[in-house]
Amino acid sequence: ETNIDDMNPELLPHVLERLLEAGARDAWLVPVLMKKGRPAHVLSVLTDPSHADRMFAMITAETSTLGVRMRTLRRRSLPREPRVVATAFGPVKVKAVRRGAREALVPEFEECARIARERNLPLIDVYRSLETELRRREGNDREHTTPPAQA
Repeated sequence: ETNIDDMNPELLPHVLERLLEAGARDAWLVPVLMKKGRPAHVLSVLTDPSHADRMFAMITAETSTLGVRMRTLRRRSLPREPRVVATAFGPVKVKAVRRGAREALVPEFEECARIARERNLPLIDVYRSLETELRRREGNDREHTTPPAQA
C-alpha cells in the first residue's frame, strides 16, 4: 500500500491494470486528503507473498512513490464453486455461494458484460435480470445447473 500525491491521477488506472496483469489478486485506489489539504490516492494491492518483490518493483516503476507499506493478512471466505446455469440468456457462468444452509447463485460480471455486448443491452439490465432469475432458483436442487467444463 502506498499514498500517491504527486502524480497525474489519469495515469493510475494504467497502474491498476498492469498490477493485475502481473498477478496481483486485487488492486484498488481510494481518494484521500492528506496533510496540508493535498489530494492523493491510496494504492492498495493484494498479492501472494511470492509476488511481493515483483509488485514492489512495478509500483515504484509505474508511480511516483518512494516506498510501499507491506503487511501479511489472513483471509476467510465462504465456500463457493463455479457453475453454468441455464437462463433466459442461455448458459451463464455463476458462482454458487454457500451461506450456512442457504445457497446463493451470483452472476459473474464478465458473463453479464458479454451478454450486454452481444445483445446490445444495458449492462445493469442484464445483471438485474439474471439476479432476479437466479434468486428464484435459490434453494432449488441443481437440476438446472452443471459444473463448468474443464479446460
